[in-house]
This record gives sequence, structure tokens and C-alpha cells, in this order.
Amino acid sequence: MNTSQILKGTLEACILQLIKNKEMYGYEITEQLSNYGLDMVAQGTIYPLLLKLEKENLVTSYLKESNFGPPRKYYSITDQGKEYINSFKDIWGNISTTITEIMKDK
Repeated sequence: MNTSQILKGTLEACILQLIKNKEMYGYEITEQLSNYGLDMVAQGTIYPLLLKLEKENLVTSYLKESNFGPPRKYYSITDQGKEYINSFKDIWGNISTTITEIMKDK
């Protein structure tokens, strides 16, 4: 089964939740997703999503100097992004419960 199809709709919410917990730059987000077991998510997937989230006013970004090269673009969540997360959690809870119930081997 193609995992990317299932991930497609949930990845934005995962990114927003990570950024809600701590402002991060793109590579750091990829590392955190990997730490949670989503190591199949490539950096090339993250940056277009971050751009989309920024255009939708769910995150903002700023450049911050780095000790290890050029400045890094950090992302922080907006109030609108926090509302999105809350809404997603409600919907996800309902869907997750329903799918779990359907998938039980009776």
C-alpha cells in the first residue's frame, strides 16, 4: 500500500503541531517527523507544504542567523494555524475512532 496517500491529508496538521510546540526550520521539521517514525517524508515534500501553510496564513516565517552557515528560515504558528489544529484534532478523533472500529477483526 502507498503510505503517501494516507499521509497526504495529515502531514500539514503534523507540521503545524510540531511548530506549535516549538518554532523550527525546515530541516528540523523533517528530523522531528523522522523521530516520530515518519522517515519516509522527504525534505522536498516539507518545503512546498510550508510555503502553502504560509500562504494560507497558518504559519509565519523569519530568518535567524545560524552558527553553521547561512541564516535559517524559522516557522511559527499563527492563531489561525492553532484554530486549524484544534479543528483537525476533532475531525481526526472521529475518523480515527470510526476506522479503528471498522478495521477490528470480528
